[in-house]
Amino acid sequence: MPERGLVIGKFYPPHRGHKHLIDTASANSDEVHVIVCDRKGEDPPATMRAGWIREIHPAVKVMVVEDTYDPDNSELWANLTKRWLGFIPDAVYTSEDYGHAYSRYLGARHVQVDKPRSAFPVSGTMVRADPLGSWEFLEPPVRAHYAIRVVLLGAESTGKTTLAERLASSLDTIAVPEFGRAHTEEKIKAGNGSEWNSSEFVTIASRQAAMADAAARICNKVVVCDTDAFATAIWHRRYMGGRSAEVEAIAAAEKAPDLCILTDVNTPFVADGTRDGEMIREWMDQVFRQELARSGRRFIEVSGPVEARLEDCLKAVRALMVPPMKDPN
Repeated sequence: MPERGLVIGKFYPPHRGHKHLIDTASANSDEVHVIVCDRKGEDPPATMRAGWIREIHPAVKVMVVEDTYDPDNSELWANLTKRWLGFIPDAVYTSEDYGHAYSRYLGARHVQVDKPRSAFPVSGTMVRADPLGSWEFLEPPVRAHYAIRVVLLGAESTGKTTLAERLASSLDTIAVPEFGRAHTEEKIKAGNGSEWNSSEFVTIASRQAAMADAAARICNKVVVCDTDAFATAIWHRRYMGGRSAEVEAIAAAEKAPDLCILTDVNTPFVADGTRDGEMIREWMDQVFRQELARSGRRFIEVSGPVEARLEDCLKAVRALMVPPMKDPN
């Protein structure tokens, strides 16, 4: 008979300690089952945490169960586990003392793994309190969830790209380029730079959102985006003369930024061969302001020389990186 191992917990959220536990179970089992306990109101939710575990450990079998039971009633949890699994596992892998009684009631061996957490000194409580402070203990999909997302917005030739690159460099992290600009350059090369259709904006919005998500997985705590799908929806209005429900749906589904930075229009317009909106910069600026207010997104406006803008950006982003103070009560 194959050796079947079990790991059960909240994984709230998954971290390197959990990974070590599941890896240990996998190294000693033919088949590993992971039970993720779901309690109402938790953020990130259990379904998302289970998805992360499936990505991190593609060979294990993951299920989500409702967690409404007395955490100290090991016999009850053992009986529920038998029902959920439909079998009795050979071994239970935990880092906690509750595993002794739980395994005994279950009729399985208990393998306690790194109880003092010397290999990975981290806990879910630590991660939730200060995700950025626990960054080294998080896997890419979890990092993507907790990464601070900053988006540069504004009309044409207002210094977004320069500021995005400078900001990312100052934070030693990644700047996500504007896909729409690369797309426009290709259109100009092909001789159809002035011809647009809505499907192009759908592509641009989708690619921009995907690029931001990919960068968030590998960034250094902050990902700086030179535009997003939210802005693409506004550019659709500029070029197509109206809204696109499909583009706006992509914008609504993308992970909301923690901070938007609006670059003002009081900068010289630089014609670089791809820009053609000098006469409507004021209109674009007003639309961005209106849409930011309507969406409720947090934003700051930056103006003046590049160094002053950068200083304002860094101050705002670093404020977001400070963990909230603990409630003394």
